[in-house]
Amino acid sequence: MSDPVRLHYELYPYPGYPLLASLRRCDGYALNLSALWARFNGELPPPEARRILVAGCGSFAPYPFSLANPEAAITALDLSGRSLGRARLHCLLHGRRNVAFRQGDLLDPQAVAGRFGLIDAYGVLHHLDDPLAGLQALAARLCDGGILRVMLYSRYARREEESIRRAFRLLGVHDPAGARRLIRRSKAGSRLRGFAAASDEAAFAAGLADALLHPRVHTFRIDALMEMVRESGLEPLLFAHNGALEDVGLEVARIRGLEAAKGSPGNFVLYLGRNTAGPCPQDAASSLLLNPCLSGAVGPLRLGTLHIPPRLGHANPPLGYGERRFLRRFTTPVRRSALAPDSRAAVAVYTRALFLLQYRG
Repeated sequence: MSDPVRLHYELYPYPGYPLLASLRRCDGYALNLSALWARFNGELPPPEARRILVAGCGSFAPYPFSLANPEAAITALDLSGRSLGRARLHCLLHGRRNVAFRQGDLLDPQAVAGRFGLIDAYGVLHHLDDPLAGLQALAARLCDGGILRVMLYSRYARREEESIRRAFRLLGVHDPAGARRLIRRSKAGSRLRGFAAASDEAAFAAGLADALLHPRVHTFRIDALMEMVRESGLEPLLFAHNGALEDVGLEVARIRGLEAAKGSPGNFVLYLGRNTAGPCPQDAASSLLLNPCLSGAVGPLRLGTLHIPPRLGHANPPLGYGERRFLRRFTTPVRRSALAPDSRAAVAVYTRALFLLQYRG
């Protein structure tokens, strides 16, 4: 097994969530293909686009994608057979049966056949020898209108981890047990002890290995990231890390300012598109539909206030009884022309959050 990244994940499947760990379907609202397609194309996905590829899926991601998209054909691809085995078992234990599992390299054009409407490569490209080649390989698998979500390490967000990772390599620390011994021996107040105390990853072996012992890591400044996107032929659609501005150009400028002071918004989360048509204009001819993932969450029998975690860089509005009652109006399509003027402001908030799909027709 010559590939060091494959060997790493055979030893330490990531993330190390318990097999019984579950999600509410509403938690996967921002993974729903129809919602994302409507956001970036202004229409519902055609049949040929209802395919999802989770590239570098690890041991968990196929489960939430299946939960969010029970009608879609999902392919989960990973180098590590052990990671795929755990991902498959997680899906089976939770009754998710619309995922095909494939072991292979995303750079191999034979690894997965066909094109996809949605590809996810979250925390994957920065572990490749050539991240641009990986991005180009994924771009080639997108159908027209297709959407690719990537997460890539920011140079300044990863500064502490990279400093420790380099030190561990120099010291010959290659496994979580050795890392833990060194952490226990480190002085109170030291950078190593401080990182371990503050990091959720350091609490379990797979997380510690992924954060500090990975054999191949690239980090990016914003300009290098945007140049890689340009060379891939894809269009940047939306940054989705915490606090991101909706306008891509303004967010790039904001990040440049942070980087000038050696700061960062956190690791970069970015949606990219291939010949996307753009969002639907807010005109009378458009229709609105509840995100399918929320159909059970806004039912009349649910008590209390529903809180849905942020996924597009900003906090979501809490859904009390009145808000859920409003959203239930959209369980079947509603023409925008049928809305009262005082409803349109709420609709704008909910479409921005992906709670509502807005599309032509």
